[in-house]
Amino acid sequence: MATKTNPFTFIQQVRSEVAKVTWPTRRETLISTVMVFIMVAFAATFLFVSDQLIAYAIGYIMGTGR
Repeated sequence: MATKTNPFTFIQQVRSEVAKVTWPTRRETLISTVMVFIMVAFAATFLFVSDQLIAYAIGYIMGTGR
């Protein structure tokens, strides 16, 4: 079971842990953000095309053919 820590000690521990974090640079953040948007665009395009192909195939099989 966890022991209780007083709030002042807890805040000191949090600050010391945050100081150990290696924060990304502005450039790294920008590159990561752009890459996320590119991958989202690729995924959206892939899913849209896949959905259209499946809809066409089902329509063809069911005889409603578009």
